[in-house]
Amino acid sequence: MFTGLRRIGISGTRRVALAQAGLAPIAALIGGMFAGIEAGLAVLYGALVALAVSAVLVWRERQSMQHPEWDQHRLFKLFVRVGIERLVLLVALLIAGLGVLKLAPLPLLLGLLLAQFGWLAAATGRNNKK
Repeated sequence: MFTGLRRIGISGTRRVALAQAGLAPIAALIGGMFAGIEAGLAVLYGALVALAVSAVLVWRERQSMQHPEWDQHRLFKLFVRVGIERLVLLVALLIAGLGVLKLAPLPLLLGLLLAQFGWLAAATGRNNKK
């Protein structure tokens, strides 16, 4: 999780965040075309929630890479802390979207799901070492 691809210079989590950032407006436009502007905004919000959760991971990954002196115990604590931070952020943003902003639940969750396909794209990306 906290390693980067040296030949490209960008880590897998950063590639996921970039893919999610690119996917968010496309998903919102498609959702808006098929189900209306409110659904498009809900899809956009869901994709941005996934992007925010991934951004926390990218931030902590960058932080750990800047400190090569950290031992495995400190990195493990950071790993656990990042998991908790991401979960709390996800729940808070979903509560804000569903409760405060009154966005439609299905399009919001579909946007979140579609943005998570960025992880699938990063996992199936070509990692051939020639």
